[in-house]
Amino acid sequence: MANDHPFYLDGRWERSSEPLLVTNPWDGSAVGSTWLANEAQVEQATAAAVRTAAIMRDLPAYERGAILARAAAVLARRRDEIGRILAAEAGKPIRDALTEVDRAAMTFQVSSEEARRIGGEVIPLDLAPHGRGRFAIVRRFPIGPVAAISPFNYPLNLSAHKLGPAVAAGNPVVLKPATKTPLAALFLSSALEEAGLPAGALSVLPMSRPLGDRLVTDERFKLLTFTGSSAVGWAMKARAGKKKVILELGGNAGVIVDESADIAWAAKRVASGGFVYAGQSCISVQRVYVHRGIYGEFARQLIARVTALVVGDPLDPSTDIGPMIDAGEVDRIEAWVSEAIADGARVLTGGRRISQSAYAPTVLEGVPETARVCSQEVFAPLVALYPFSDFDEAVSAVNRSRYGLQAGVFTNDLPHTLTAYERLETGGVIINDVSTYRIDHMPYGGVKDSGVGREGPRYTIEEMTEPRLLVINREIG
Repeated sequence: MANDHPFYLDGRWERSSEPLLVTNPWDGSAVGSTWLANEAQVEQATAAAVRTAAIMRDLPAYERGAILARAAAVLARRRDEIGRILAAEAGKPIRDALTEVDRAAMTFQVSSEEARRIGGEVIPLDLAPHGRGRFAIVRRFPIGPVAAISPFNYPLNLSAHKLGPAVAAGNPVVLKPATKTPLAALFLSSALEEAGLPAGALSVLPMSRPLGDRLVTDERFKLLTFTGSSAVGWAMKARAGKKKVILELGGNAGVIVDESADIAWAAKRVASGGFVYAGQSCISVQRVYVHRGIYGEFARQLIARVTALVVGDPLDPSTDIGPMIDAGEVDRIEAWVSEAIADGARVLTGGRRISQSAYAPTVLEGVPETARVCSQEVFAPLVALYPFSDFDEAVSAVNRSRYGLQAGVFTNDLPHTLTAYERLETGGVIINDVSTYRIDHMPYGGVKDSGVGREGPRYTIEEMTEPRLLVINREIG
């Protein structure tokens, strides 16, 4: 693609009268341009999804799988090109951007494999006299047109987590990518077009929020999948009507470092999991509860690792942390840290703005639980440390949150492992690694304010299909 990136509408590359300039958050330079779809174009995309639903429903599993496998190969072939665009538009360090391209290709590949494994079951009915001579089968059928809304932070892979399972299940999709990072999602359109996806089965349209809201309320869509903030997501669910909804929302992830933990490994992983992509991830490490017996040594090792992180140009291979998505986000975290300090928090490292768009990787201690850097989703390069004496106390502290996406626990104690798994109120518990860990085929999603439903191709396919029962009576008369 050139710097001019038309959007993908009903099998064609289109423009509108409203251009959208995409800029690099690091230095404000132009990355490329696309357009915001207008009302008529959104309607055309919706009508195309409705029209194509029967075509996608009847597409055999091997063809759906083959399309996704070919699309994965396109992403792998264009890895460097896509990675540079992604790094520039999202301000994501190039190493992380290339990893995201690899993950998106894996998401399509796993979706390809799952397309061939959508099964059902046979149910015996003769558990009672009136079931004699009868049996039943259950198959899963495509749910129908899907409305998808993806966020700015992982614009390629989180879009792939919506498109891959939808195609695998036999559903058409209209995708609204984030207006700050729309270009990566358009590469997915290109890959699926090249792979042979039927025209009309996919439209990827940057659009205004009011037009995006039509995807939420339009009854022609049978499922809405949204990744983003909790406040926006739950408000969408309230307006979505009868359609099924998958929400992957925010978090303020807690990590426990138990007395038996490998301190060096835990410090290394927290230094990664709390600061990758400037902390702009819903499973970024935010609250770290450390046993008092190892607190001092853990803090020393963590600070040494955090102060060694390189903040800089995302296109420089030596950069560990790039900018936040815009200057307003730096303003926000500045205000939140100042508030925490006023309430008694201490800065162990960082705690300052580096440039208009970058904030220093920050470690705090003594943060009140009521401070926004603890109680809200910080979505910034910041972690807060808390000492604990009793493991149950640490579990309770992690649970004192309205969020529940993922948690990490560093321990070599089996009873503590099982306690964490049984009692932590989260969608996932990661032992001897950080909350930020994710591999793309695992079930991923949260509880409480962190959402409803699960991602991961197999699990999303279950959400994007409906089970249908067939009962057969072999004894007539």
